[in-house]
Amino acid sequence: MCTVSFVKRNGIAILTSNRDEKVLRGGALAPKVAIVNGKKIIFPRDAKAGGTWFAASEDGNVAVLLNGAFQDHLKKENYRKSRGLIMLDIIGADAPHQEFETIDLENIEPFTVILNADQKLFQLVWDGDKKNRTELDTNMDYIWSSVTLYSSEIIYQRQQWFKQFLLNNPIPNKNDLRNFHANTSNEDQENGLIINRANIYKTLSITQAEVLDTQTNIYHSDLMLNQFHVSSIARGASLTTLHE
Repeated sequence: MCTVSFVKRNGIAILTSNRDEKVLRGGALAPKVAIVNGKKIIFPRDAKAGGTWFAASEDGNVAVLLNGAFQDHLKKENYRKSRGLIMLDIIGADAPHQEFETIDLENIEPFTVILNADQKLFQLVWDGDKKNRTELDTNMDYIWSSVTLYSSEIIYQRQQWFKQFLLNNPIPNKNDLRNFHANTSNEDQENGLIINRANIYKTLSITQAEVLDTQTNIYHSDLMLNQFHVSSIARGASLTTLHE
């Protein structure tokens, strides 16, 4: 939930996310289907709060959560509801970007959701006080890093890594992008794409969605359990799951 990239080539959108989290929070359950607001949604489930940071729906939409908004915030002791549950409310709606405009976010911790829906890409930001919805150009490539863990200087550095990666891989596929997320500046355990900050914060998993015309493929690497899961959710159809 703390590093997210978006690339679209030949009509295929690929969203990839590294989940950087406190080790004490625990892991997550592998992606499985659940019914949310009458829709089939596939997502890895956070073991603590029951929500998620990465979800794909049967109608081809994908949402990815980052902690924080445009700048770091002072964390309150208690919030009304988990951001991961809020994200399920958004992705489970018939029009997720419109749901963001109407959903009640009072006393919800600041967050950013990257939403790929209906051939469009949105950045949805809640800063704790107001909402900001921006439609992005799907012909461009993007990388986001959570402001709660990374300074503006480090975020810029990560953007440069991504830019160089794309120069070397102008038409990256899903494997190229997973490799970028798994093997970029790993010697820098504080700010590389795979972190280990004194065994307190770690990159726990890498999750990826490949959005095709008829289905969305989900690739999930649990770095704590050293497990790799592959799932596919068809448009309006049942879920199939494979394991590697």
